[in-house]
Amino acid sequence: MSNPRPVHLLAGGRASTRENFCRLIQRVYKDNEVILPTIAYIGVASGDDESFFKRIAENLRLAGAGNVIHVPLSSDEADPEKAKRILNSVDLVYVSGGDVSEGMMSLEKKNMVGFLQRLYEHGKPFFGQSAGSIILAEKWVQWSDPNDDSTARLFPCLNIAKILCDTHGEQDTWNELKIALGLSEGGEKGFGITSGAAIIVHPDGKVEAFGGVVNQFIRKGKEIISLPDLLPIS
Repeated sequence: MSNPRPVHLLAGGRASTRENFCRLIQRVYKDNEVILPTIAYIGVASGDDESFFKRIAENLRLAGAGNVIHVPLSSDEADPEKAKRILNSVDLVYVSGGDVSEGMMSLEKKNMVGFLQRLYEHGKPFFGQSAGSIILAEKWVQWSDPNDDSTARLFPCLNIAKILCDTHGEQDTWNELKIALGLSEGGEKGFGITSGAAIIVHPDGKVEAFGGVVNQFIRKGKEIISLPDLLPIS
């Protein structure tokens, strides 16, 4: 039976302090009505870096989590069947930051994309941060030549949050998000989640901001047009 939950996407970034991170995460726990949740940590975007996991896990616990379980999927030795058992058993699934393309390649290599999508459809709550938020969204952009924007191409992400978004890219005026929009179909929105902010993506497509302002853009013809900012809800 399909019963998807809202997806929480956090920006992170340099302006996001530990205090702010904990406040946003506490909102995730509250919205999902969980106390001392057990959280599965997916760290494919950082190559399952252990020091990165320990730092994030500590913050998740400071925000009120019970157990935080690292679910490694990057290495050749990683066991996807064990990962699936853990993911089925937890209260929440968190996808960490790093590199979007590397993260998606690891998930595809381990044949985890369809499993994660089904897990979400059956009601497992997901939340992400930085590159993890983009991984949870529809698609992202990569370059075969980083110095040549004509080589930019879109690639699919998990499509759990059915939007196009970028995180903490306000310093470069959301250049990558605008390029991704330019390669997308006309009329599609792009959400720029500013540093320290977050959004909730509901299954019906409604998007709400919390923690800070979210910049919005839309493609009309060949132009990328700025829309009014999405302001945080109370």
